Amino acid sequence: MSVIYAVLSGAIFGLGIAISGMGNPAKVVNFFDVTGTWDPSLAFVLGAGVVVTFIGYRWVWRRAAPLVEARFDVPTNASIDRRLIIGSAIFGVGWGIAGFCPGASFPMLITGAGTVWQFVVAMLLGMAAARYYVTLRT
Repeated sequence: MSVIYAVLSGAIFGLGIAISGMGNPAKVVNFFDVTGTWDPSLAFVLGAGVVVTFIGYRWVWRRAAPLVEARFDVPTNASIDRRLIIGSAIFGVGWGIAGFCPGASFPMLITGAGTVWQFVVAMLLGMAAARYYVTLRT
C-alpha cells in the first residue's frame, strides 16, 4: 500500500511541476536573471508550496502515526555543518546553471528531452561520486 501512496504523491508532484511550468529550464533560469528577463513566477510557486506544506504539517502532526507506517521517521540531526553548506551550494549552482531542480527533473524525463536526460545522468553520476568520496574518507 505504501508504494501506491508513493506513486500517487509522485504523480501529484509531477503534475504540479507541469502545470506550474517549472519543468521548463528557461523559466527557472529567468527567475535568477534579475537584471534581464526576470520571471517572478517561481517565487509564487515556492510560496504556494510553503503554504501547502505549512497546512499539511499542521494536519499530519495531529495524527499518532502515518497512514502506512508504525511511526513518523523524522531526522534528528539539526546541525549545520560543512557538508550541508557545500551540498547546498552545489545544489544552488547546478539549479541556476541547468534550470532543473533534481526533484523536477524526474517528472520531466517523460518528455524525452535530451537536456533532461543529460541533467539526470550528470546528477546521478555526481551523487555516486559524492558517495564514493564519503566512503573513502570514512
